[in-house]
Amino acid sequence: MESQNLAETPPTMAHKLKRNLTFRSKWAELNGAMGDLGTYIPIVLALTLAKDLNLGTTLIFTGVYNIVTGAIYGVPMPVQPMKSIAAAAISDSGFNILEIMAAGICTGGVLLVLGATGLMQLAYKLIPLSVVRGIQLAQGLSFAMNAVKYIRKVQDFLKSKSIGNRHWLGLDGLVLAHFCACFIIFVNGAGEERNETETDVVVDEERNSKRRRIRRIMASIPSALIIFILGVVLAFTRRPAVVKDIKFGPTSIDVVQITKHAWKEGFIKGTIPQLPLSILNSVIAVCKLSSDLFPGKEFSATSVSITVGLMNLVGCWFGAMPCCHGAGGLAGQYKFGGRSGGCVAILGTVKMVLGLALGASLVIILHQFPIGLLGVLLLFAGIELAMTCRDMNSKEEVFVMLICTAVSLVGSSAAIGFLSGIAVHLILKLRGMGRDQSYSTINIRATP
Repeated sequence: MESQNLAETPPTMAHKLKRNLTFRSKWAELNGAMGDLGTYIPIVLALTLAKDLNLGTTLIFTGVYNIVTGAIYGVPMPVQPMKSIAAAAISDSGFNILEIMAAGICTGGVLLVLGATGLMQLAYKLIPLSVVRGIQLAQGLSFAMNAVKYIRKVQDFLKSKSIGNRHWLGLDGLVLAHFCACFIIFVNGAGEERNETETDVVVDEERNSKRRRIRRIMASIPSALIIFILGVVLAFTRRPAVVKDIKFGPTSIDVVQITKHAWKEGFIKGTIPQLPLSILNSVIAVCKLSSDLFPGKEFSATSVSITVGLMNLVGCWFGAMPCCHGAGGLAGQYKFGGRSGGCVAILGTVKMVLGLALGASLVIILHQFPIGLLGVLLLFAGIELAMTCRDMNSKEEVFVMLICTAVSLVGSSAAIGFLSGIAVHLILKLRGMGRDQSYSTINIRATP
């Protein structure tokens, strides 16, 4: 009997992997794979230009991460750059590749310990939903505001700043960006209602067969994929000579030799500010959002924390960019049609092929990619993440959420916003307890 059970295990695991990587809809999944590029490309491009990040190695490792996480979770689990570490690297001239990799390894190590000891799952259970929603709303609005900045202003990623207003006309002009934004709204609308029942859909479709056909046609149009392909075509059009600069073949992958100074600087300037964002947005908010978007597929904070930790404890030793999951990336990929692990698996495969075929020379093409189009993709990812906060029903929950959001945005720190939200939540609970006791005392006195 025992040998029979062992024989049944491999087919079960193979079936699970097949189910997790199976496309729900071919075009929709391909379209969803583009939903996270508005975040991924600008940060990777900035680090490559400013800090000489090994783009080929980063593409290969992040491609592997995409495939593995897609197979494990069965949803479009994103692989995003660690934003606080990237911001520290771009703004600090002394924060170079060694410090970046040290910060990624230290952050990954802490997250692995928190996950393995069960502390991350405990935090997930104890943190109020209103505070989580505040972090999600802050992150979503931050994405949206950065997206508008990408659309309106010419960006210098090497210096991480805007350098003037974008022209209306041209291959990266405002007219093009506005047209693409309107195209996405026309095709995708505001997104599907997740609380819409199948019965409602059937009744609605039976009432109007013409509307049903139109909706089916619209759903089959891969809007984000079309815009990304347009961006690639425009990148070559803007500078045709870029073809001559492309060198085929992967870049060499070497083990990074991290010094004592790099460990110290990386931990203080990179790990410490990154940890609150990774814990709140990359683990806790991702777990909550996945349960919202995919009922019945709620993932433990333990597993998500461990996968983030392992990614960085492996890849950063070889010069790959520090990575995490992110609620914004998950929302963006869902917005554009991603519903399975196959969505990110195909993205990971493309990254690996590009990393092996073009290596670091791919940065020449990315440098010509219209930033306004990336802004459009990032805008809808941010809006989709912000809209998850619609389930705050009471005024008290909304109050806590907005306090958390406001402090996070103005203070540019998810940690400060989180602490403010927790403090306000506790104060309101204490106030409510006092009011309930007073009400009980009045009732007792009034009883004859």
